Amino acid sequence: MTFDLILIIAVILLGVVFMLIEIFLLPGISIAGIAGAIFLIGGIIYAYIFQGSTVGNITLAGTAVLLGGSFFWLLKSKSLRKISLDTNIEGKVDTSYLQGIAVGDSGATLSRLNPIGKVMVNDVVMEGKSFDGEFIDEDTEIEVVKVETYNVLVKRKVTIPSEKI
Repeated sequence: MTFDLILIIAVILLGVVFMLIEIFLLPGISIAGIAGAIFLIGGIIYAYIFQGSTVGNITLAGTAVLLGGSFFWLLKSKSLRKISLDTNIEGKVDTSYLQGIAVGDSGATLSRLNPIGKVMVNDVVMEGKSFDGEFIDEDTEIEVVKVETYNVLVKRKVTIPSEKI
């Protein structure tokens, strides 16, 4: 009986360790996660079969508490800070080229706007987005409708044919 209890505790502890390794060190489904699940389920089933339903229920509840408690303890401990990424990105995208662009400026598409593509306005190449979602072919004259943070909204330039007198 004592050997069975020691075996159950050892198998459950191995399962918890493997599950924590799976969660914190090897994300995804890997051998550690599969081994942890097998050890946990195996330990609980072993307790039910060889020790009865009372010990099995205690083992099941204890396993849940142990797994949950160790998970939260590991989250709160400072040991994970040594291996975690703790840098902030301070860089910013340079959008100074958009300051020279105004609503109503004309340009041309360098690639097909499908609905996003490359446009050239005032000799500046930038990302342009079709204002109404229309596909605009390459080398088409466009007009700036709105200047956004990182791109411009454009529409196909409408040319009115001049009447001959």
